[in-house]
Amino acid sequence: MRLSRTMLAGAAAVTLASASACGGGAGEPQRPAGATALYDALPDAVKEAGVIRFAGDSHPPYRIVADDGKTVTGIDKELQDALGKVLGVRTEISIVNGLPAALSGMLASRYDAFNGPVKDTAEREKQFDAIVWMVTRTSYLIPKAGSAAVKSSADLCGKRVAGTAGSIVEDQAKRLTDWCVKQGKPEIDFIGLADTNGTILAAKSGRADAAGMTESAAIDVLGKEKDAFTYVTQTDEQGAGVDQLAMLVPKSSGLGPVMLDAFKEIFKNGEYKKIMDKYGLQKVAVEEPALNTAGAQ
Repeated sequence: MRLSRTMLAGAAAVTLASASACGGGAGEPQRPAGATALYDALPDAVKEAGVIRFAGDSHPPYRIVADDGKTVTGIDKELQDALGKVLGVRTEISIVNGLPAALSGMLASRYDAFNGPVKDTAEREKQFDAIVWMVTRTSYLIPKAGSAAVKSSADLCGKRVAGTAGSIVEDQAKRLTDWCVKQGKPEIDFIGLADTNGTILAAKSGRADAAGMTESAAIDVLGKEKDAFTYVTQTDEQGAGVDQLAMLVPKSSGLGPVMLDAFKEIFKNGEYKKIMDKYGLQKVAVEEPALNTAGAQ
């Protein structure tokens, strides 16, 4: 049977109405059922992709990478899942080879964010929004089987210290070296490597006398290898202080302010405290997240 023009027009109208109800006109991202105001505030590029793409290097206990090189567990994965839930989009982690690869990848739009944890600095804030969600001090793992007699951070002067290249640890090691020189002691020989696992292996193999990392990472290693290491923590006198650690998001993406609101939500709903308590990070937790603290100082 042949349909009249009137019937065809009516069918087209029904189809158009159904499409509008499912997510808007052609080319517009479909709004998920139950989407929140945070989802509505996301940049269109994220809505269209339906996922926030994180870069991440191997950095236990933040990112624990399985033998397949893809499966990731740890603090970062749980934090990203919590943020994705309140934002209404999926999250995924791509493993990269260290901080420089994460930063360049974000600037090239391959990734949307990097959760480090990385130090918030005024220089980085020129290109990235930094959402501060924890603080830290730098510690140094000392192999018990090693020949270096390191009983305190002062004993690291003149020693070989492995750390992630371009990380907060490298900056802290420079401050410790400055302190050593002022004390009339030899400089630290810093060995920059791609990730935390590499620094641990360097210390185990004798290539380095110590492995520098965040205190939370050092505690995690000690929990897994109780008989292999001890650790010392850098002091305020040696230039340590308390560093603000942040998630970085390219300013050009417009995602930073929305991500700050997502952090505020997981602080409010208890997910942040739950994750920090689970990994024993109560001492480095903050009362509330903050945006671009370095530039404001």
